[in-house]
Amino acid sequence: MNEQGREQFESERRFLNDLVMKYSSKTTKRFFNLDTQVFADGALDRKTKEMLGLVASLVLRCDDCIKYHLIRCHECGTSDQEIEEAIAVALIVGGSITIPHIRRAVSFWDNLNNNK
Repeated sequence: MNEQGREQFESERRFLNDLVMKYSSKTTKRFFNLDTQVFADGALDRKTKEMLGLVASLVLRCDDCIKYHLIRCHECGTSDQEIEEAIAVALIVGGSITIPHIRRAVSFWDNLNNNK
């Protein structure tokens, strides 16, 4: 399977977010801002929050969200072992239905590691 690269994913995400903002009301803009604020350092550091986001995204089976959180985890210096443990939590919580998403997540993570 041809994996979407990081640059392409981030470029498309930026373009689509800009388009959403063009047509958004204050409510949608506030929600997007809240999302940004939630993942900032606080009592939990950003890396931990991104791993939590990754687990939730795997359980919810959102491939775009999985890629987004993997990129952020990579930027935060998350280790392969930390990613594996987060994936294991998602597998236990979400069950076998998460396996196809886990496969794609591991492939994307490998791609991030090989394009340092």
